[in-house]
Amino acid sequence: MHLQLLSAEIPVRLRIHSEQALLLDLTALAPQGPGPKLMQVMHSLRTHLPLLLGDALLELVPSYTSVLIIFDVLKTDHGEIWQKIISAQTQLFRPASHTNANKIIELPCYYSIKSGPDLATVAALHQMTISELIKLHSQQSYQVYAIGFAPGFAYLGFTDPRINTPRLANPRATVAAGSVAIADRQTAVYPAASPGGWHLLGNCPTPLFDLHADPMLPFAVGDTVRFVPIELPEYLKLGGQL
Repeated sequence: MHLQLLSAEIPVRLRIHSEQALLLDLTALAPQGPGPKLMQVMHSLRTHLPLLLGDALLELVPSYTSVLIIFDVLKTDHGEIWQKIISAQTQLFRPASHTNANKIIELPCYYSIKSGPDLATVAALHQMTISELIKLHSQQSYQVYAIGFAPGFAYLGFTDPRINTPRLANPRATVAAGSVAIADRQTAVYPAASPGGWHLLGNCPTPLFDLHADPMLPFAVGDTVRFVPIELPEYLKLGGQL
């Protein structure tokens, strides 16, 4: 079920996702795809929806062009949340004027054939040296657009267009924990050993998910991530394993 907000100026759609969840579809706000402006709207929603819904809100799950609102069915319902969003839409969907609350996280990365078995292949695909590939990947600042697939797996965008690379035709059965990878316009770090179809460029020794920590992740949607190249001795010192 889709419902459209009040005016064409804010063409956001709301869909009943389950008995205790609503999905805000922001696709119409970003006809060219996700980018900084939409991330500012996401920041506004993450700031104002908890204030608007109070203790009836259980969790917000932002993604590239949507926000899942999970609520307590004993304290509110779909209709009440819908009416509150309508009444506050001007404030909710206004791009945030600043995002100082968002963090900048630097992640060390050991780029090498041993830690990134696709490094040479990707460099050859784009007709550049391995050093040029490392430079283009590590000099880019990436925003966290979504967290999913596995706990701590952050979808980071966007890579330099010169190194955009399709996914592997045949995914690996196992990818090592900490693997730094690219696929299409995105990059990511595998927080734990798992299957994966992205191209592996290196390895990050920093743990990205700790169930017993608070917070459990070092980043959130909207934060900025930068990769810092390190050499083997520092990688091993930080707990990296080949």
